[in-house]
Amino acid sequence: MPLVSLTLFVPFLGAVLLVLLPRPAPRTAHAVGLVTAGLALLGAVAIALRGVGPGFSQVEELGWIPSLGSAYRVGLDGISLPLVLLTSVLFLVSLIFSIRIRERSRAYVALFLLLETTCVGAFVALDLVVFYVFFELTLVAMYFIITGWGHEGRQRAALMFFLYTLLGSLPLLLAIIALYLGNEPRTFDMRAVIARPPLAGLAGGLTFVAFLIAFGIKTPLFPVHTWLPAAHVEAPTAGSVVLAGVLLKLGTYGFVRFGLQMTPDAFRAAAPWVAALAVFSALYGAFVALAQTDLKRLVAYTSVNHMGYVVLATAAAAAAVDTRARELAIDGAVLQMVSHGIVTGALFLLIGALQDRAGTREMGAFGGLLRVVPGLGWGFILAAFASLGLPGLAHFPAEFQIFLGTFGAWPWAAAIALFGILITAGLYLRAIQATFLGQPAERWKGLPDLGGSESWAIVPLLALAVLIGVAPGPLLEIIHTTVSAVVR
Repeated sequence: MPLVSLTLFVPFLGAVLLVLLPRPAPRTAHAVGLVTAGLALLGAVAIALRGVGPGFSQVEELGWIPSLGSAYRVGLDGISLPLVLLTSVLFLVSLIFSIRIRERSRAYVALFLLLETTCVGAFVALDLVVFYVFFELTLVAMYFIITGWGHEGRQRAALMFFLYTLLGSLPLLLAIIALYLGNEPRTFDMRAVIARPPLAGLAGGLTFVAFLIAFGIKTPLFPVHTWLPAAHVEAPTAGSVVLAGVLLKLGTYGFVRFGLQMTPDAFRAAAPWVAALAVFSALYGAFVALAQTDLKRLVAYTSVNHMGYVVLATAAAAAAVDTRARELAIDGAVLQMVSHGIVTGALFLLIGALQDRAGTREMGAFGGLLRVVPGLGWGFILAAFASLGLPGLAHFPAEFQIFLGTFGAWPWAAAIALFGILITAGLYLRAIQATFLGQPAERWKGLPDLGGSESWAIVPLLALAVLIGVAPGPLLEIIHTTVSAVVR
């Protein structure tokens, strides 16, 4: 059974069904979305139960453009499988949280299902052209989600998101062409590109620079991060969850898959500069988040901080001589991608639930909400503690490995980047104190706590944040199966 293709296209089929249905009621549209997203998650779990090996597993191929050596090729390894699982979980909980959306619900759900297919497709693609197609199509669905259901400044935010990421796609296309033309036999098969000697000299350097620009924008790294806060703030809640939890990972995944595996020599040569940029991005994101009063904007800037750690780890893996340090860095980077998606997704859902009740996200407007909405308050505190790296929660095992691996390459970079954790702790403690501690204002005393669909969306993410923090072993085993082969 072609499980990978079924998992990939089930959401797309759900979107097509919604388009064909004659004026479905909002309840019907959401039911189709939940069923198809649920089936996609079951498919991802079934793929995980089949297991992956050191290389690409469960490969499925179908001829497409034989004259160019391009084909529909999909498969997984220990790097992409955790991201497929993350994607399936986040899209399902986002659609659960969105059950109350009644305005143009058919289009809303269909766009989310289309976006899920494009995101999963980018993670499972084993052909460079197929990857590029899915990578590009993610822009379309997210653009319409922001413009159709975002907040007041959604038009400008969606335009910035689209133009920035489209601009990043152009050097990616050039890099793919360079990989195709660089060696014989010419092919777009990722497995062949990874296995053959990497491009050398100026060609290899320019190809890596193209990857750095493309994936640096998507991640995003300073100074090409400015589209992110606006897109997060103006997107609907579920859109912010998917944007931070999944779409940013297309950038960090690109650094691992393309930078480390396809241009390793050029990445090694540029690694100190990439590390310096990643450290600056991590600290910049933390400091700017500290200055925010809007909770959603605060969490958006912490994404710049956390993704900076991931890029730092990939640079350390490219430069480190010690094999164990390289393994620790990549293991931590992939685990951080997963933990960030879960924790930040929970934070955005909690902030969205708060905004729906209070009509504002400004910390200065609140105070004492823990006594009024204890479920929402304790959920936010748990997710905030996870985001600041508290032991026993999801970020800790990821960041611990990232800093250990980085120390093996550059002790200076690890020491400076560690300072960002102190800033992150301070900004989240400040947010908790301002929003949830103290005496509640009279106007907030009637706020309802988390409801049924909100709890069904948020609680699983909080449970996963605890589970990964307490028992990261099974997930790390999947990741390390591939990583140990990559760093040989």
